[in-house]
Amino acid sequence: MEDIITVRGIVLKHSPSSDYDWVATIFTAQRGKITAFARSARKPGNRLSGTVEPFCFGTFKLFAGKNSYNIVEADIENYFEGFRTDLEGACYGTFFLELISYYTRENVEDVELLNLLYLSLKALLKESIPNKLVRCIFELRALQAEGEYPGIPADVKLLDATVYALNFISETPLEKLYTFSVSGEVLDEICRITRDYRKRFIDRPLKSAEMLSAFDNAL
Repeated sequence: MEDIITVRGIVLKHSPSSDYDWVATIFTAQRGKITAFARSARKPGNRLSGTVEPFCFGTFKLFAGKNSYNIVEADIENYFEGFRTDLEGACYGTFFLELISYYTRENVEDVELLNLLYLSLKALLKESIPNKLVRCIFELRALQAEGEYPGIPADVKLLDATVYALNFISETPLEKLYTFSVSGEVLDEICRITRDYRKRFIDRPLKSAEMLSAFDNAL
């Protein structure tokens, strides 16, 4: 059927709709941010049950109606179940989803940003890299993907190691982005720059940022 389309993406959020349905916001590689209904997904045992929870990543078959999409089938490749037992990681991940929702638009393809989000969520579940650094890397590369990254600030004196790290973040392929760590002093400088850029380019408060205050006082 021509009205059935297949997209790959990740669920950003969902909310109840009618007695048994979910309405989900999905960030897709092919069509940007879309809203789709999962009919009867709130009924126990329904084949779509559990497929539109936040963080669910996979392939979705959709019926494209005149005014909305309806999910026909979902093949979830990664539920990011690790966040169920990692409160800190889940808070960071929720912030990532909200930031992506801020940036993305309907019917605007953004494969790079989707790949960045997926790899960043996976990095949060690793013990080899601090969550604060993952957050900074994610925010700076998201700015770059959206064409808003202003580069290394010229009016701030930074450690050489900080300059090196910022260049690495902006120039390294995504698959190698989360393969390094830095000293506490360097991380503090990167955090300050990230905070300043967020205040400059994000024109409204993000609710999930408040949840991070207990974990991420430096930002």
